Amino acid sequence: MIPCPMPRTILIADDDPHIRQLLVFALSKAGLDTIEAEDGEAALATARDRAPDLIVLDINMPRMDGIEVCRRLRADSNLPILFLSSRDDEIDRVLGIELGADDYVTKPFSPREVVARVMAILRRVAGRPPSTVAATALGHGRLALDADGWLASWAGTPVPLTATEFGILRTLAAMPSKVFSRDAIIDRLHGPGFAITDRTIDSHVRNLRGKFARVGGHDVIETRAGIGYRLGPCGAG
Repeated sequence: MIPCPMPRTILIADDDPHIRQLLVFALSKAGLDTIEAEDGEAALATARDRAPDLIVLDINMPRMDGIEVCRRLRADSNLPILFLSSRDDEIDRVLGIELGADDYVTKPFSPREVVARVMAILRRVAGRPPSTVAATALGHGRLALDADGWLASWAGTPVPLTATEFGILRTLAAMPSKVFSRDAIIDRLHGPGFAITDRTIDSHVRNLRGKFARVGGHDVIETRAGIGYRLGPCGAG
């Protein structure tokens, strides 16, 4: 595992002290600083007080579950979230993504896998786009993207996005005439062979459409049946 080149603080929120200890050890070996929370209420308070760079968030916790923690954080924050789930339940996973989680790991997990996914999210947040998306500023119609600042706006109105949502939109905006398959989008975001389902991409796209629709952007992404997605007219048509 390649150590993190810059100090980053990861909040580990899980009611199982053994899991917290395991992740503290693995993340520390990768050069990441860690802080801990043992229940949902503590996780929410710590996230707001300590401003970590990412939260590893267990879904099933006492006092407040991870879904509710995610919901409250997303009300006023774009803090990257990696969910831990004890159930390989597609409904829970889709729900988590629609609330704004960036990725998932299902228990039992490999600590190396968690570290790899944490590092992948941090790279995206740090603004290191794939070489196929080199532009730092992208615009189409009423849509504007600032890749350096990871900022999106519609007709001048900021639209808060998660790291994964921004990555999808930036991929589409960089080649607005191209239709991307779900697998191609996954490869752009995570690299070839990354384990993530097509349903996950669909959920991120649905979430993107909802966020832009709330500010009047009803045509930001087009679906091409049987193929995938492309950037829509974005109010320019």
